Amino acid sequence: MDVSPTDIAGRLAEIQARIDAACEAAQRPAGSVRLLPVTKTVSEPLIRAAHAAGCRWFGENKVQEAQAKAEAMADLAADWCVIGHLQTNKARHVVQFAAELHSLDSVRLAEELDRRLQSAGRSLRVLIQVNTSGEASKSGLAPEEVPDFLQAISACQSLAVAGFMTLALPSEDDALVRACFQSLAQVRERARQDGPAHWRYDELSMGMSGDFELAIAEGATIVRLGTSIFGARD
Repeated sequence: MDVSPTDIAGRLAEIQARIDAACEAAQRPAGSVRLLPVTKTVSEPLIRAAHAAGCRWFGENKVQEAQAKAEAMADLAADWCVIGHLQTNKARHVVQFAAELHSLDSVRLAEELDRRLQSAGRSLRVLIQVNTSGEASKSGLAPEEVPDFLQAISACQSLAVAGFMTLALPSEDDALVRACFQSLAQVRERARQDGPAHWRYDELSMGMSGDFELAIAEGATIVRLGTSIFGARD
C-alpha cells in the first residue's frame, strides 16, 4: 500500500466530496449513496484510520479474511459485508459475523444460508449479484434469470433481499459502462413490480473506484471503493 493511516481522512473527504457532487449532478439527495470501503489486503491500521474518519461499513471479497478482520477489530462499531463470490460450504462463516452479503446468485446457497440463519436465530440482508456485462469470467445471474430466482428463494424466511449488485464492464467507453448500470436498475424495477412483495429492493450496489460517478448517475445506492481510499494493493 502506498497510503499511510494519516492519509485516510483526507482521501475519504475527497471521495465524499465527489460522491456529493455526483448526487447533485444527478439531482439526487445528499446522503443517498453509501460509501462501502473495500478492505481486501488492507492492513488493520488503515482500516482503523477509516473507522476513525467516520466509516462504519466495510466490504471484503473473501469471507474468511472478512471474518478474521471482524474478530480482530471487534472493539469497533462496524458492520462487515461479504462482496465476493461465496461457495456454499462457506455459508457457515457468513452467518457468524456478516451484516450483508452482496453476491447471492445460487438457490443452493440461499437455502443453506437460510437453514443456518434460522438455527442461529438471525436474519441477513442480501443483495443478488447480476452479471450485467455478460462476461463468462464473472459470477452472477443473467438479468433475465432474476425473476425466476426470486420466486425460487421466496420461502427463505431468514434472508432479507435488499436489492442487487453488479460489476460493470471494464471499459474506457462510458456508454458501455453505463449500460451495465442501467441494466441493473431495470432488474430492480422489474423486481419491484413482479417480485415477492415481502422484500424491499432499494439497494443498487454498483460502481467502484474507476466508475462510481457513472454508477451514481444511474442510481447506485452503494459504491464499493478500495484503491481510491487505501491505494494500490500490494
